[in-house]
Amino acid sequence: MAAMFFVAFLFCGCGDFFHPVKSTPTPTEYEYNYWLLQKTYLFEEELESLSPHGDSVENLYYPRSGLKDWYTRYVPPSNSESASITMNTSIVQGDVGMEYFLDTSSNTLKITGDHPLFIARVYAESPAGRAGIPRYGNIISANDVDLVLAPQDRSGRSVVATYDSILNYSKEISLVVATYESLKVDTFDLVKEDVYAPTVFLDTVAGIEVITIDGFKQTTVNRKAGTFGELKSHLDSTKGEKNARVLNLLNNGGGHVSQCVAMADLFVTDGPLSTQFWRTFNGGGKSVSLSRTTSATPGDAGENHKFVLLVNERSASCAEIFTAAVAEGAGVPVVGTRTYGKGIGQTTWQTIDNGIAIITNLKFLTPKGNTYHGKGIEPDYPCEGAATIACGVEAAKNIYGNGPALKKSASGPHEFITLKKRSSDLGGAFMEGN
Repeated sequence: MAAMFFVAFLFCGCGDFFHPVKSTPTPTEYEYNYWLLQKTYLFEEELESLSPHGDSVENLYYPRSGLKDWYTRYVPPSNSESASITMNTSIVQGDVGMEYFLDTSSNTLKITGDHPLFIARVYAESPAGRAGIPRYGNIISANDVDLVLAPQDRSGRSVVATYDSILNYSKEISLVVATYESLKVDTFDLVKEDVYAPTVFLDTVAGIEVITIDGFKQTTVNRKAGTFGELKSHLDSTKGEKNARVLNLLNNGGGHVSQCVAMADLFVTDGPLSTQFWRTFNGGGKSVSLSRTTSATPGDAGENHKFVLLVNERSASCAEIFTAAVAEGAGVPVVGTRTYGKGIGQTTWQTIDNGIAIITNLKFLTPKGNTYHGKGIEPDYPCEGAATIACGVEAAKNIYGNGPALKKSASGPHEFITLKKRSSDLGGAFMEGN
């Protein structure tokens, strides 16, 4: 660990004698974090405002009296384990392994008898998956509580709150699920467990395959290769696919750089994928600036196939690294709305007291040397209004099929224009510290 640089030993030779001296005391948590920021933080001009002495590590990072970067933050030891699980894995702790959605449209409620909750996805390797719970089934009750809309709350908020409360505070969950296509109502008794969620999902919409990438995690339902392994397995199994497909990155806030760059390589034959610049420290504890360009290698199953990239204003960070690499490196069209514009990344460091320091020390350029930080990536084919899967499917058909060509962006592909960011958007492009 970098803490070793705070400990100095003096060995003095004088004749036949050595004169030992006391070692420098181990730094406090505050001192270590201060040192780490001085050595690695990307925006060096902000560091002068930090005090080298203090008791509260949180004050180094928040409030932002000195550092202006909202992505640089500190996770105290009490929360570090759960934060590490969230950043590095797709594990959902204490869960049944399924996602749901709320539908309060009048036509739907006529069919369901005012039961608005439906099952969106079921994870195969989970209690719900093993029990055979049907996708798109209508949830009638949970633990004998009827999940019906109250007359005074037609929004469905109370139903969602009730269902979430049951899932949060009960280890054993009994669900009654109706499947209207088969006219079946079944009861499923589940026991919650820690679930490795998938991060790549497959759907077919209007005859077009939609590959949804939720994030870029190192460990997922694919224990060895994470999100990269999930995507590669699917592409390898569909090498002969001739039809157009949608790579859906809507609302994908990012993840690990090693994942998104390796995944981009599955589509790009040769040339650069991404260029990274970062501040770190060398073996002597001296701050250094480094750069690296990662290049593609040929022979992957996603190369020379028909894809479109679907993005929106919440496609950020690692999702933008992936989008830029595949768009500029393989010529894959970008569809949707302008992306978020986060062209910087963070390295995570375990601290002396087992906290986590998350420090912005990286910036990225696209294969063609463009920067999108604070600007976003403008789509080649913009969706009117919000970016949707339906828009991505239409674009795939029109670009690669016989339909009328969509109107291309007047500004041309990949113009980088200013995008106002929100402080609540804390998507990540993470790397592990040494």
